[in-house]
Amino acid sequence: MFILTTLVYPLRGDQVLLMKRRKQPNLGLWVAPGGKIEENESPVECAARELTEETGLTAGRLTLRGIITEWSPRTDWRWLMFVYTAHGLSGSLVPDEREGEIRWWPLAEVPSLPMPEADQVFVPHVLNPDGGLYQARFVYDSNLKVSARFDAF
Repeated sequence: MFILTTLVYPLRGDQVLLMKRRKQPNLGLWVAPGGKIEENESPVECAARELTEETGLTAGRLTLRGIITEWSPRTDWRWLMFVYTAHGLSGSLVPDEREGEIRWWPLAEVPSLPMPEADQVFVPHVLNPDGGLYQARFVYDSNLKVSARFDAF
């Protein structure tokens, strides 16, 4: 069984808003705001809610940019992620301090940031304005290292 989640990459000009995690998983790594889909909630509703909860921002438009599965032998690491970009942002940036530091990064710097292994692969596709819907499956070993990857564009 998969854990259903969303990730949201808020965009402002040539910048993206990312969060440096203060807790596991991905402690100390830069990730997108996001979280688990709640009961009776659609992926896009979850994305909108998580964006506001974690950043204080509201998106004028959310665009589905990726569908990612991550599977491992560990039952707590089987994710189905709906990945969005957020445009037309409004509100004031009010980070949720429990989640971690948050800041705007130039898109050109994103590939050099410390990020989770799978994110290093899919984030460039998701942030490419000329790309279509990116789909991938990442298979992890018991140490949570990517052991296989399957992409579809």
